[in-house]
Amino acid sequence: MSVTISRKDIDLLVGARHWDPFSVLGPHVVGLGKKKAVAVRAILPLAERAYVLDSRGGTERRTGMKRLHPAGVFEAVFPDEKERFPYRIEIVNHDGHSWRQDDPYAFGCILTDFDIHLLSEGTHLDQYNKLGSHIVRVGDVSGVAFAVWAPNAERVSVVGNFNHWDGRAHPMRIRGESGIWEIFIPGLAQGEIYKYEIRPRDAGELLLKSDPFALRFEPPPRTGSIVCEIDGYTWGDAGWLAARASRDPLEAPMTVYEVHLGSWKRKEGEKDRYLTYLEFADELIPYVREMGYTHIELLPVSEHPFDGSWGYQTLGYFAPTARFGPPADFMTFVDRCHQAGIGVILDWVPAHFPKDGHGLARFDGTHLFEHADPRKGEHSDWGTLIFNYGRREVRNFLLSNALFWLEKYHIDGLRVDAVASMIYLDYSRNPGDWIPNEFGGRENLEAIDFLKRMNEIIHAKHPGAVTIAEESTAWPMVSRPVYLGGLGFTLKWNMGWMHDMLEYMEKEPIHRKFHFGTLTFALLYAFHENFVLPFSHDEVVHGKRSMLDKMPGDLWQKFANLRLLYSYMYAHPGKKLLFMGGEIGQWEEWNHDGQLPWHLLQWDSHKGLQALVRDLNRLHAAAPALHEIDFRPEGFEWVDFRDVDNSILSFLRRGKKPEDFLVCVFNFTPVVRGGYRVGVPAPGLYQEALNSDSAHYGGGNVGNTGGVPAKAIPWNGRPFSVELTLPPLGALFLRLAE
Repeated sequence: MSVTISRKDIDLLVGARHWDPFSVLGPHVVGLGKKKAVAVRAILPLAERAYVLDSRGGTERRTGMKRLHPAGVFEAVFPDEKERFPYRIEIVNHDGHSWRQDDPYAFGCILTDFDIHLLSEGTHLDQYNKLGSHIVRVGDVSGVAFAVWAPNAERVSVVGNFNHWDGRAHPMRIRGESGIWEIFIPGLAQGEIYKYEIRPRDAGELLLKSDPFALRFEPPPRTGSIVCEIDGYTWGDAGWLAARASRDPLEAPMTVYEVHLGSWKRKEGEKDRYLTYLEFADELIPYVREMGYTHIELLPVSEHPFDGSWGYQTLGYFAPTARFGPPADFMTFVDRCHQAGIGVILDWVPAHFPKDGHGLARFDGTHLFEHADPRKGEHSDWGTLIFNYGRREVRNFLLSNALFWLEKYHIDGLRVDAVASMIYLDYSRNPGDWIPNEFGGRENLEAIDFLKRMNEIIHAKHPGAVTIAEESTAWPMVSRPVYLGGLGFTLKWNMGWMHDMLEYMEKEPIHRKFHFGTLTFALLYAFHENFVLPFSHDEVVHGKRSMLDKMPGDLWQKFANLRLLYSYMYAHPGKKLLFMGGEIGQWEEWNHDGQLPWHLLQWDSHKGLQALVRDLNRLHAAAPALHEIDFRPEGFEWVDFRDVDNSILSFLRRGKKPEDFLVCVFNFTPVVRGGYRVGVPAPGLYQEALNSDSAHYGGGNVGNTGGVPAKAIPWNGRPFSVELTLPPLGALFLRLAE
């Protein structure tokens, strides 16, 4: 029987260089003299012999295949056939072991032409349902469909244990000019480990890449992608999602517990291993609920190879890290958070990605996801690469990823890391080390456009979900709608407030009167943005000391100062965020390789601080004055900001109803102030809603037991006033008794 395939095609297949393997492999109608025939071809590197199995007519016909090359190219020609027919292939290896399989090259395209069109123009927002690996059925055959974008590749193959990581075995089909390669491999199932072997067009190197759209990865330090079905989970949070969509997050209470899962708590007695997602559901959720937080914010849980990056050098953008368990268990964690009334925010990192060889860097041998010019494509400070936001496929990758976490994992919001590094071309660069935009400016117009589009889409598709910018400059209107000229974020971290407050509180109280402006400055711009007040992980690392250790004075003063700082934070306009460990007063800086020093809670001072944070969270949620009008001036009124010599500050927080108000008074010195008069807006008995010096919190119990009556003595421009005893380094929250 004559051979119907050219020697050139055979050599390209054997050399794993054939850019269009479907044109030669599988069933093909060919000319055989003056007649038509069907040729079935396969590349089977493990086969000693191979057979085509045809069961038409109810009787199995077994036809031997001719070996065309020692590397495993086989062909069988059926001269009496005029059209393709269904078949399977039987393989016998060198040990005599045999098995049967469906031929991947007998199947057509999985992605539709419309999919390819949308993917090519960068408008396929749920591309995670198309690219990557997905368990599908084609007719009666189950298998896995693989698809990857690698436009500058000469050849792409799927490799894994199922083909002994041999790139010759499963070369993929290129879909026209789209740069998308795909293949359906019958018989594969959930749990298969795989990568893509990529041969760039203009280089002899072979690249072995993890799947950018993988839904699961091997536990680090291994880097294989894993076929995983994530659509089978049954959610129980419909009530939570409906309520979220119906409320305005800007007027709702928001106190955020920022958590690094790997170091919140370890499993003692089991080599201090990580807790699993299910164990976090059992331990972290009850703790957060008891502490009164409304949200958990997780440092990045998307897969990352290096523990020391804390998750901020992400490679598996669509996969929760395998360190703590499979994707379904992370879904369970989020679901149980929602059922416990706790929102979940993820730190999301579209600003940069690491250079690891198995990741996105030079993905197809070219600068595909990143800029080629290092003046625009690298963060030298971090040793990472910057996404090319001007490339439509890259923008689509990131937009799709942002939506993925909200849609597949029911996440309630994304805190976008390092926004300043995205929007400024000269961020952390010397003159000459950056490229101006087309108008000669320093703004990254492509990144800005991407952020606006991201925020528009998220808010349109997921009402009630929040986006939060970590933006450390004075860029205007970060948290204003795009249609008003803003970037469109829901909220922005107030980094200026955080720096000013820590600078002020670190000073000895005797010197604070000379820096009173540092304390009050944030109120000059408090309503320019929708602010979150953060004391985050970044403030307790790299020699900055822990929150407690930042405070001046002896042991008593350190705790009193920190209680005062947290109380001021909760009274100040803005949503709240505190990094784990700050609530128990850890002495050492945060260590990502260990766990929080929970043993400190045996001491009343640490336990008292924890109790204060718990009560602040609960008061914040219960008192409309502390959360309803966080972002408009009518929610805040100064009572007295002029008592500089005594370092005493007082103001009102107001809710929407006139009767919803709190009087907040702060004494930033260790001196008890008796007979201290403060103006109030209405007559009646004023009781302490919270006193940071309470013995319950480890304080000296100095205060105003039973409350104080307002008298018709005008003070601070108000018709009534109360005479208070102010605790040292203490905060008072006063409310009008009913």
